[in-house]
Order: sequence, then structure tokens, then C-alpha cells
Amino acid sequence: MSWKKELKRNVRTVDELKEYVNIPQDVEEKLRKVVEIHPMNVTRYYLSLIDWNDSNDPIKRMAIPSPDELSCLEGDYDTSGEHENTKMRGLQHKYSETALVLATNRCAVYCRYCFRKRMVGLTRDEVIRRLDRAVKYIEEHEEVTNVLISGGDPFVLDNKIIKRFLNKLVEIPHLDFIRFGSRVPVTFPMRLNDDDLPEILGEFAELKRIYVVTHYNHPKEFTEESTGAIKRLLDNGIVVSNQAVLLKGVNDDPYTLAELHRLLVRYGIVPYYVFQCRPVKRVKGIFQVPLKEGYKIVERAKAMLDGHSKRFRYIMSHRTGKIEIVGVDGDYIYLKYHQAKDKSMLGKLFRMKLTENAGWLDDLEVAE
Repeated sequence: MSWKKELKRNVRTVDELKEYVNIPQDVEEKLRKVVEIHPMNVTRYYLSLIDWNDSNDPIKRMAIPSPDELSCLEGDYDTSGEHENTKMRGLQHKYSETALVLATNRCAVYCRYCFRKRMVGLTRDEVIRRLDRAVKYIEEHEEVTNVLISGGDPFVLDNKIIKRFLNKLVEIPHLDFIRFGSRVPVTFPMRLNDDDLPEILGEFAELKRIYVVTHYNHPKEFTEESTGAIKRLLDNGIVVSNQAVLLKGVNDDPYTLAELHRLLVRYGIVPYYVFQCRPVKRVKGIFQVPLKEGYKIVERAKAMLDGHSKRFRYIMSHRTGKIEIVGVDGDYIYLKYHQAKDKSMLGKLFRMKLTENAGWLDDLEVAE
């Protein structure tokens, strides 16, 4: 079966989900309401990783809707200021060196903690419509050294569309590299195992360095199929790095986080970021770990890792920039601007008063 046909077999309704698990009537009614607000979309492959007898299964938690989404209304749908950094439909330019292209509103799996819940599977209003306009913008902004193609997930697009993006971008002389942000190697590896996309990427990598930034969150996601997809990317000259999100009930203990990063390095994936879960509406109260606890988890995990495995940074992707969580000392948290919308803030080290349940910069108090 082709990957396109397999993707059409995704579980998208509560009735289809009931083929896998018994759902009590009261929960079923709530799930139907949740799916109306934020769609469910899960590959049969990713569903196969779930242990339905484990009420705390991490894959289930990440992929299957929860009734809690109905009451978890605290937060915002645009926590990183994406609207204010949108230069044209489908193109954002927040950091001077990086242009972000939103290529699609679709993913192979709709993760329940997604920070783009406002658009994924719901609306194409923010998805690029005219690639030529975006290319012209990038050509005119020579400070842009790299382009990140994201969405949604660009690897659910046809190869011909991906090639069209690459044909345009590799011709821009001031671009050093092109990145694809994709969770497909984790949630739908047959896209890379049963198709010639890795070879296509490899051909373009001879003209311009290409990176794939993928998104493993838990050791259970490392399967023979998934690591095989990574190997095909690596064999074709693609550099693969990983961005994880610290998620309550998924990887919020040091042993799981350490094992995750050991596996990344084992399979040739560069640890890049561990993100603090953003305070997104219908996400924050379910998945966000307090900063005080998160810092302890990250540091204890790093204590179990070698130098290569702990190269990642623990980061908040705030509307003002990427803020590294550097340290906690008593009632104070020490932070540093790793990236900043205002370049004068780059590298700035500062401290804030840390409250017990603070999960975001905006929750912290100004230090005296």
C-alpha cells in the first residue's frame, strides 16, 4: 500500500477509535465535543505503539484526545507571537537569520500538545499560497541565512511540491542551509521507508545543506521502522537533529529524558532543544511542567548523560525570543536569551523570582 493510501486510513473519529479501545458513554460524549474543536488524526502505525492496558501510556497521552481538553481553557493560541511576525501569508520572520515557511496545515498525527492548535487541521489561513512571493522576500533579505519549512508537517506533501520548494530555495546564494521540521520519522516512518523522498533530499543536499529537525519525545517512539527512516535520511547526507518537548505524564522524569537522549545519539540524531511546553489553550493544564520542577528533571537527566547526549538546551520559545533556562537557585531562576526578536537582547542573562507553579516567563515575578 502506498504511503498516501495508508495516510487515508488514519483514525479520525471517535467511532474509529472505538475499534481499538472501549470508551465509556460519558467519556465518548466528551471526546466527540473535543474532536469538533480540535480534530483527531492518528496513523495506524502510531496507534500500534500504544499499550491500551496502560492507563499512563505516553503515546496514547500524546495522540489521543482527552476530555480534559474541554476544561483546560487557560492560555493562548499564539504563545510565541507568530501573528505579529507574519510578513505575508505562510511566511514568518522573527529572527533575522531565519525565515519560517508554513507549507501546510496538515500532519500525519495531530499531537494533543501542539502549539499550533489554532491552525493544524482546521484552517489554511496561515499556510503559504504563493511560493514566488516568499522566495522574493527571502532574496531581498540577505540577512536570512536559513529557511525552516514547517507547518503542519511538510513531509505529508507530495514529492513534487517539496521539490518545488527546494528548486526555488537552493538558488538563493545567501542561504547556508534549509531545514524541514517534521515528526513523520516518528509517527509515520513508511513515508520515508517506502518512497524516494530521502533520495530526493539527498540530491538537493549536494547543492545546499539540508537538515531535518524531527521530534522524538519518548523512548517508545524508537522502533525498527522509525530508526530505519532516520538511517535513510543519514545515508543520503541529511543532518538530523531533534527537538523534544518536556511533557507532563510523558517524559517528565530524568530517567526517561536521559534514555531518550541516549537513543537519539545512538541512532545518529543530534540533540537540539528540550522545549518547555507552551501555555497553549487546551494544552497548558494537561501537559505543562512547572519550571522549577522542569529544571530539576533536565539537570538530573544531564547528570546521567555523556557530552554528546546532553548538548541540548532547555528552552522557552517566548514571543520575545528563545530563552534558555540556565539555573535555579533558591527562589530565583536564571535565564538567558539564546535567540531574540530584538537583537540587543541576545545573550542577556537575567533572573526572575520563581514561584512554585510558574510555567512560563509571564508567570514569573520581577526579582528585587
